[in-house]
Amino acid sequence: MNQNIAPVFITIGRVLLALYFLLPGVMKFVSWDMHVALMEKHNMIMIPVLLAAAGVFQIAAAIALILNRYTYIVSLLLAALVLVINFSLHDFWNFSGVEGAHEMQNFVKNLGILAGLLVLAGHSGSKSDTE
Repeated sequence: MNQNIAPVFITIGRVLLALYFLLPGVMKFVSWDMHVALMEKHNMIMIPVLLAAAGVFQIAAAIALILNRYTYIVSLLLAALVLVINFSLHDFWNFSGVEGAHEMQNFVKNLGILAGLLVLAGHSGSKSDTE
C-alpha cells in the first residue's frame, strides 16, 4: 500500500471510532430516561452513577481520540467498556425472538468495534503514541 495514504486511513478510522463513542456519550444525557429504562430492563445496579460515569467517560475518551492524545490507553479503556456493555446490556442469551436477535446483532457489532479499538491501540502503542 502507498505509505502516504496509510496515515490518512488511520486518522479517518480513529475519528470514526471516536464519533461512535462521542454521540452515544452525549445521548446518555439527552435521553437520560430512555437509557435508565434500558439499564433497568437488564437488571443493572447503581444506574444513575454508572450511566453518568459512562457518558462522561465516552465523551472525554472520544475527544482524546479525535485529538490523537493518549490514544493507546484510551483505546484499551474503551475496549474494556465495550466488553462490559456487551455482557451487561447485550445479553442476547437472556432473550428470544426479535429481541434476542437484536441483542445478538448488537453484541456481534460491538465485537467489531472492539477489534477496531484493539487495532488502534496496537498501532498507537507500536509508535509510542502514549502521550
